[in-house]
Amino acid sequence: MAHETSRSPNGHAGPDLDGRPVCVAGLGVSGPPVARALLAQGARVTVVDGRDDDATRALAAELTRDGAEVVLGSTPLPEGCDLMVTSPGWRPDSPLLVRAVEAGVEVIGDVELAWRLRPAHQVWLGVTGTNGKTTTVRMLEAMLRADGREALAVGNVGTPIIDAVLPDEDGHVHDVLAVELSSFQLHWSNTVRPYAAVVLNVAPDHLDWHGGLDPYARDKGRIFARGTTRVVNSADEWSVRLADEEGDAHTPTIGLRLETPRPSELGVVEDLLVDRAFVPDPIRGAEELAHLSDVRPAAPHNVANALAAAALARSIGVAPASVRAGLQAFEPEPHRISHVASVGGVDYVDDSKATNPHAALASLRAFESVVWVAGGLLKGAEVDELVDTAADRLRGAVLLGADRARIREALAARLPDLPVVEVAGPAEEAPTGHGVMDAVVAEAAALAGKGDTVLLAPAAASMDMFIDYHERGDRFTEAVGRLL
Repeated sequence: MAHETSRSPNGHAGPDLDGRPVCVAGLGVSGPPVARALLAQGARVTVVDGRDDDATRALAAELTRDGAEVVLGSTPLPEGCDLMVTSPGWRPDSPLLVRAVEAGVEVIGDVELAWRLRPAHQVWLGVTGTNGKTTTVRMLEAMLRADGREALAVGNVGTPIIDAVLPDEDGHVHDVLAVELSSFQLHWSNTVRPYAAVVLNVAPDHLDWHGGLDPYARDKGRIFARGTTRVVNSADEWSVRLADEEGDAHTPTIGLRLETPRPSELGVVEDLLVDRAFVPDPIRGAEELAHLSDVRPAAPHNVANALAAAALARSIGVAPASVRAGLQAFEPEPHRISHVASVGGVDYVDDSKATNPHAALASLRAFESVVWVAGGLLKGAEVDELVDTAADRLRGAVLLGADRARIREALAARLPDLPVVEVAGPAEEAPTGHGVMDAVVAEAAALAGKGDTVLLAPAAASMDMFIDYHERGDRFTEAVGRLL
């Protein structure tokens, strides 16, 4: 059923939701705020979730009080539903979503709904990629705020995007959003068109959800909508390819590189971050933005994140001084190449956030001589290319977790003489990793020599042994502390 658009309460020509029957699929992170936003727009909301545990029932009770109908323990297609807002994590082949599509119901995600409800004046700057999204949007937020903009980072950084497009209790809405967009969210987005957007990088991840690398990359490429200024990582084949193939040929493409920038690019000259894109004369002119020392940590992939954030900020006129001030104000999050301690001339670094091979390789490239702590759930990812590329930096490896044997095989094939220690532990017995990490750090310390870095960059997810990557990093940090 087609619905006309109308002027929504926040001033944007959005969908007419008053009285419209809308189904919300899933009570995960995005489900409750989406349901409440729809209720506030006057929609008749039905929420469905196949779970029926205590936590889900508590959420259901709250939404019922707010006016929604909630169905737990099954996922029927509500009668009369003509719009479905799905949780980003639901796969396209989920039975409920398949039934909805077959019935002619439009299926969108929370980002698409937020786009349709946003105020007319609000500018979106989009960030996607396999790795670096959260860091980049937080850097971007810091630059925007340093420039005096009413800006907010949204996505997997604390504030649900749907909350950021609706007025708060004082009627205030942010002018600029730094929007972190996952491949899942982009898959369910049909009309989202950021003012400017970047694809930081593309590497195999979530292939079980998307059905392969090509559809995964194509969903990333949806961020380059018609009319969106495209920011590309010149060193990443997919980033360049998606910019060439997606979007509008009449809008500019801005490049990023970790060397001297060409016209219409941002890059690095000696120890400076430099802009040759958003300047009056890109052929003969350039603008100094910041020093490499302003980027923390100054690992190559993080410098690329800083350049991406700077390009998006500069696309809406942020001053060079504000780019530098934002980088100086930015506080890196824990477990992202965090220096833990130096013990006996050996540095210990926590990059537990490196949950896939692409992220782990970026981390390994930041150090010259590494005792590598790796392992966990590979989720079907291959590590051979990672090992090949990082081989000359590895001095030893300590492996843990469910898929450690696969990493050992790759190391043995490429580096048969490399000292490798496997630490078996409670992954096979119970989801606690406390004692295992003490053993891991002790073995790594025995392999490391003066000038080496013991680097936790697992290349794998953590849920086989820990609650999440935060806990894994915390346990590593605590174990290093006990060395002291």
